[in-house]
Amino acid sequence: MAADAGKLNTFPVFMRVEDRTVVIVGGGEEALAKARLVAQCTARIRLVAEQPASELAAFARRFDAEFITEPYRDAHLDGAVLVFAATGDEAADGRIVADARLRKIPVNAVDRPQICDFLTPAIVNRAPVAVAIGTEGAGPVLAQMIRARIDRMLSPALGPLARMAAAYRDAVERLLPRGSVRRRFWRDFFEGEPARLMEIGHISEAQEAAERLLHQETAQRGHVALVGAGPGAEDLLTLRAQRLLMLADVILFDALVPEAVVEMGRRDAERVAVGKRKGCHSKSQAEINAMLVAYGEAGKRVVRLKSGDPLVFGRAGEEMQALRDAGIDYEVVPGVTAAFAAAADFELPLTLRGVTSSMVFTTGHDLKGNTLPDWARLAISGATVAVYMGRSVAAEVAGRLIASGLSSDTSVAVVENASLSGRRLYHGTLADLPALQDRADLTGPVMTIIGDAVAGANFDRSTPLAARRTAAMAA
Repeated sequence: MAADAGKLNTFPVFMRVEDRTVVIVGGGEEALAKARLVAQCTARIRLVAEQPASELAAFARRFDAEFITEPYRDAHLDGAVLVFAATGDEAADGRIVADARLRKIPVNAVDRPQICDFLTPAIVNRAPVAVAIGTEGAGPVLAQMIRARIDRMLSPALGPLARMAAAYRDAVERLLPRGSVRRRFWRDFFEGEPARLMEIGHISEAQEAAERLLHQETAQRGHVALVGAGPGAEDLLTLRAQRLLMLADVILFDALVPEAVVEMGRRDAERVAVGKRKGCHSKSQAEINAMLVAYGEAGKRVVRLKSGDPLVFGRAGEEMQALRDAGIDYEVVPGVTAAFAAAADFELPLTLRGVTSSMVFTTGHDLKGNTLPDWARLAISGATVAVYMGRSVAAEVAGRLIASGLSSDTSVAVVENASLSGRRLYHGTLADLPALQDRADLTGPVMTIIGDAVAGANFDRSTPLAARRTAAMAA
């Protein structure tokens, strides 16, 4: 009879090992890997190795494992609940497997799935929560890749939250009726205020929130997260930002936030574009503030997605003030700001020992006044300056800095669409910078970095700005 392709050949179980002995036979890397895996549990570990590696001995001391340094004997399996054969020798592993089976102890022979009674999964540990991923030995690397993805999804605070949930189980069964009421409690417990407070380490406040939820003292409270979406590449989003997007009822996003990042949110979340580009504001800041407050008062979980970092030219201060005034709970989740992404694209040190030890984030638009702004004076004294949104005022930036004393030979790096696959890189000097102003083909966000540290960048993949300037002068 043909095997059913949709069925597993192994049955996943979680085996109780608390205060029970797990035996690992072997003295090399395979034995050490299994020992580290078992050490995530409360089992007693017995290591058997005639000639153990120094790392295995160090492991035994650190985890207070029973450590037997003599040739393997079947008596070493006495009292074991699980056995791992990890000698690296086929005949020796086969003997250990046979001895374990005579004693009716499940046994695993490392890298020999055909003689294993059980297979070890890749584990995501959020004790007491555990996620085990298995491929029946067909693809250990695939299991590790899946593990990495799940690990990113699950908050490190999930374990403490689950332990707190266990402490409330009896009270919930006593006070709340079965069915939808109890299910709503647990959903709000694991996705609402207790979970958010545990996420940021406010344990006592999380317990207070759970008490309020249990006794139905408050209606579901809204929450707003001001989240940095990073410079554009979705894999530069932080793990916390990704988790909040998966829980959001509403996502308000700026124009520069790519669709790929917005789509990382919960499938049924409401999505609202509130972006502002030069000369085109779909929503005023006052309207955005009012929307955040209204959604929060309606009990919604809101993610306000801002390009880069919300606290760097993101007008987060106004939004936080509006939320504070309205009594709406909120948090700020940092993001990778565009200056860091642009520097990474250029392999550019923003600070360089012996050259510069400070840096400035600014926009070119505050050069409009008659007084030279503080950041310009810092640039002249040697700081690295990252200019956001400065393409249209590039000539003015360069002219004012040169007139104030910064050398026209100071190195400049320019990146359009930092971090994205379609990014474009240019390099030159301060004297070349005005060539940017007439570049109508630069439609994406442009970051300009100025300073002596820029000279340490990798210019192999960039285009000289001087070529553009020379062409313009010839025309």
